[in-house]
Amino acid sequence: MPSSSDSGVHATPVTPAKEGGLSTFGGVFTPSILTILGVIMYLRFGWVLGNVGLAGTLLIVTLSTAITFLTALSVAEIATDQHIRIGGAYYMISRSLGLESGGAVGIPLYIAQALSVALYTVGFAESLVATFPRLDQRTVGLVTTVLVAVLALKSARAAIKAQYFIMAAIALSLISLFLGGPAEGTVEVVRVSATVSPGFWTVFAVFFPAVTGIMAGIGMSGDLADPARSIPKGTLAAVGVGYLIYMSLPILLASRASSAELIADPLIMRRMALWGNAILLGVWGATLSSAVGSILGAPRVLQALARDGILPKPLQWLGRGAGPDDEPKAGTLATLALALVAVYFGNLDIIAPILTMFFLTTYGVLNIAAGLERFLGSPSFRPTFKVHWALSLIGALGCIAVMLLINPGATAIAAIFVVTIYVWLERREMQAAWGDVRQGMWMAITRAGLLRLSSNPDSKNWRPHLLVLSGAPTRRWHLIDIADSLSHGRGLITVATVLPTDSVSPERQYSMESTIREYLLDRGVQSLVRVVTAPDPFNGAEQLINAYGLGSVTPNTIVLGDSEDEDYREQFCAMISQFHAARRNVVIVREGEIAFGRRGRIDVWWGGLQNNGSLMMILAFLLSTSISWNRSTVIVKMVVPHDSAAEGARVNLKSILHRSRIKAECEIVVGEGRPFDDILLESSRDADLVLLGLAEPAENFVSYYENLQRRVRGLPTTAFVLAAEDVSFGEVLLERT
Repeated sequence: MPSSSDSGVHATPVTPAKEGGLSTFGGVFTPSILTILGVIMYLRFGWVLGNVGLAGTLLIVTLSTAITFLTALSVAEIATDQHIRIGGAYYMISRSLGLESGGAVGIPLYIAQALSVALYTVGFAESLVATFPRLDQRTVGLVTTVLVAVLALKSARAAIKAQYFIMAAIALSLISLFLGGPAEGTVEVVRVSATVSPGFWTVFAVFFPAVTGIMAGIGMSGDLADPARSIPKGTLAAVGVGYLIYMSLPILLASRASSAELIADPLIMRRMALWGNAILLGVWGATLSSAVGSILGAPRVLQALARDGILPKPLQWLGRGAGPDDEPKAGTLATLALALVAVYFGNLDIIAPILTMFFLTTYGVLNIAAGLERFLGSPSFRPTFKVHWALSLIGALGCIAVMLLINPGATAIAAIFVVTIYVWLERREMQAAWGDVRQGMWMAITRAGLLRLSSNPDSKNWRPHLLVLSGAPTRRWHLIDIADSLSHGRGLITVATVLPTDSVSPERQYSMESTIREYLLDRGVQSLVRVVTAPDPFNGAEQLINAYGLGSVTPNTIVLGDSEDEDYREQFCAMISQFHAARRNVVIVREGEIAFGRRGRIDVWWGGLQNNGSLMMILAFLLSTSISWNRSTVIVKMVVPHDSAAEGARVNLKSILHRSRIKAECEIVVGEGRPFDDILLESSRDADLVLLGLAEPAENFVSYYENLQRRVRGLPTTAFVLAAEDVSFGEVLLERT
């Protein structure tokens, strides 16, 4: 991880899959189908059927599988567009939605997969102890977890081969079930009132985790010989086979047992099977296969997270790979340690719903990623497996709905956890070596907004969009400072620099823009940056004003510094005249000895509700309500010739302030024949910023401006304000329609 002085964290691309990797059947289909045909099928499917009946069960299976199928379609589309490497779902999301989104989903996904190892081994231990009561459940769970990890450490290929035997046990149990008959023996049946029986959606929530097994196959992406071919085929095949089995089983169960028996006996399949113990083998195989799938997938997600720089620097050793297959042995050991702690404490019922939420969050984000890619239609998005974006959107909405149905509280906790990680990663200003869909998304939104924005100025929605002619930002930072305070983080700011034509190459010009942009970001200023070349700075500024902007989005207010150089005064005044002719408001900041002093007082010299006066009041309001000026007091000053006019002016000015809803004080100064220059200097000497109106450019504008500069000498920082935009600033100040 770079130090705090670095501009950001740069992710290192992860290592591609090795040649001679796993096949579609072994690497994707096998771990996926074994996780789908899991404990819920053996221990809870009869309960589902008994509570909602045959038609309800078939509907639940179809709805659940439909959501998984839509997610599988989205996965297939992304997999055939990207070169999928280590990390599975995390890799796909991070390369589509960016590192922050990928990490926000990837870290919870890793935790869920790691703790799933414990969930499955504890489940295996419970079922084994139920058959052999002399065994100690905690010891069995710990030993089983270690053995599963040893199998994964040996190699992914060895673990996949072990899963073939587990698949054989599950197949044997299903064959034995289909060849069996009605449930033998009896079981105590407890009659339950229909009023307390679980409803359709409660039963749906219990069953749905049974079809969320496709992550096991996707997680093996880095070990596949051809991920683009294997992930779509293996995932869709597993979903299809799982659907056929889950649609067949309820028909079989309903013909062999009553609803009461199905609800009362979790192991009723054992009493139906031709060889009852085959069902036990299936239960044990299901728990072990799910544990193996999790111990294979979790370390690979962790490895990808470490290699992309998502994890803190002390944990980046977890990205190391071993052997020719680049196996994540360090990550496997870390996952084993986490799983052993969870197994030791035993009961994971409290966090189990949250883990399910993490898996469903991953599903939902995968659907969103695929849908956005297809909807935006970037030329770089060219998957060979194509899915309409609406299907991905339906899949994402289905995931959200199921999360809320299963456990609203767990959904909220999972969402807070994911958002917290996202914000943490975003603050680290991570930079990836690849692009993502966010750029295209913002471009689409920008295009839609630009085409809908009216070219006619609107007083109700007016705000300053500022072009700051700062030159080198380090030399005139006060200009950027005041522009940032005026924008409130909502108006657009462009910091512009004009350079001599002969001194800068295009490459150097581009490099300077990047340097200025990073400098501004380091100081917390969000701004566009423009570096242009011209024969002289005045000509360059005029060209920039005439050409800069897009559609109706152009800077409406120019912020620049004052110049007392007599050699350039005519050119400076001519430039101001051009700005006014182009209908751009102008704010000329004449810096005092200390830029803005204590930022405690803003003096506005009122000359009436004409545009200059109204614009100055609006600018004073924006400054005083900004973060850096939030303790300042705005004082609106007005000069009257005699005491007799003071009270009427005070009443009128207070009425304007009341109607404007601006928190400000008013001060009426009685001139009594004194020159305005003396009044100005005496009254505003202690202010931190003085706002004065600037006359419209006319034939004698050069001499007027030269005289204005003499009049304000001795004042603190002063801003000359000239309103030129075709907007009634009086309406902006006073009206609220």
